[in-house]
Amino acid sequence: MLEGMGRDEMRAADADRQTAADALRTALDEGRLDLHEYDDRLQQAYAAKTYGDLDRLLSDLPGSVPVRRPQAPAARTQHATGEWLMRVWGSWLPAVSITTAIWVVSCIAAGELTYFWPIWVGGPWGVVLLWYTIGGLASGQPRKMVEERERKALAKQRKRERKALEAEVAARREPSQEP
Repeated sequence: MLEGMGRDEMRAADADRQTAADALRTALDEGRLDLHEYDDRLQQAYAAKTYGDLDRLLSDLPGSVPVRRPQAPAARTQHATGEWLMRVWGSWLPAVSITTAIWVVSCIAAGELTYFWPIWVGGPWGVVLLWYTIGGLASGQPRKMVEERERKALAKQRKRERKALEAEVAARREPSQEP
C-alpha cells in the first residue's frame, strides 16, 4: 500500500501535526518567526493533510527535521517460508526424537527390537501438521506472519514515540522551578 504512494502524499496524523506545531512554537521562542507568521503557520499545520504540507511549513527553519513518517514495511524476509515451517514443525521434531530415543533405550534394555510405538506419537501429529502446512502455504501464511510481525513492531514504535511526545509536552508545561 505504501510503496505506490509518494512520501509527501501520505496522510499525516494528529500527532504529526502536533509535532509540527511544537517545532513552530520553538521557532517562535527562538525569534525565528514573528507572532503573525507563527499564527499563520500554526493554522496551516493543524489544517495539513499530508506530510508534504507539514514539511513545507518547517523547511525554511534552521535545524528543523522533517516530520516523522511511518516507516515503509521492512523488506520481506527472504526466509519467511522457512521460518514459518520451523514454527509449525518445530515442536514435532524434538518430540519424535525424544520418543524414538526412549524406544531405542528400551530396546537396548530388552535386548531385542520391540514394537516401534513412537509411530503413534509422530504419525498422526505429522499428518495433521502436513495438512496444516499444505493449507498454510496455499493461503500465504508465511507472508501473513511477516506482515503481522511488522504491524506489531510499527505499533510498538508508534507507542514509544507517542509516550516520548507526551513526556516532552508534559515537560514543557511544567513551570520551571528555580531554587
